[in-house]
Amino acid sequence: MSLYEKIIERRTIRKFKQDRIGKDVLRKLVNAGRLAPSAANLQPLEYFIADDGRLKDKIFSNLSWAGYIKPEGDPGEGEWPAAYIIILSDSKKNASPDRDIGASAENITLAALEEGIGCCWIGAFKKKQIDQIIGVPENLSAELVLALGYPLEHPVCEDIEKDGSIKYYKDSSGRLHVPKRRLDDIVHMNSF
Repeated sequence: MSLYEKIIERRTIRKFKQDRIGKDVLRKLVNAGRLAPSAANLQPLEYFIADDGRLKDKIFSNLSWAGYIKPEGDPGEGEWPAAYIIILSDSKKNASPDRDIGASAENITLAALEEGIGCCWIGAFKKKQIDQIIGVPENLSAELVLALGYPLEHPVCEDIEKDGSIKYYKDSSGRLHVPKRRLDDIVHMNSF
């Protein structure tokens, strides 16, 4: 399957098998993240990998999941992530690292997809608690949590009409549907 086909196939995963992810694979994912574009090549990002059971439990309890379909969108018992990669930023190197974070997270997500690993980007988390739990040094702060694991669900993407709802939902069988704006409604070539 081509990279483009993988990108088209990719969906956010919030329910995971309980199979461990190898430490070498987790390091490979971080390596993909660190090689992402960085504004002015300032490289303000660092990464924290959590795959220890007790540590993962503490992290999990400080995350918010699937706002549109809470609580049924939350991972249940036996569906929690196998690992987390927390993207940290050093504000002394770059005061606004959002672009770097996005590029890095996407590289990690795509590298994970190649390994058969699903990913959920979580920006809604208790920042101070996560920083405390993982012992973040003063110069760094947690900016984005990537929940990782082998998928236990297979969400589907569907095109929506121009003014259709963007809210994802579960159908009567429990399958997650993710509405996306149609390409023809968002692309403007050479003029509007």
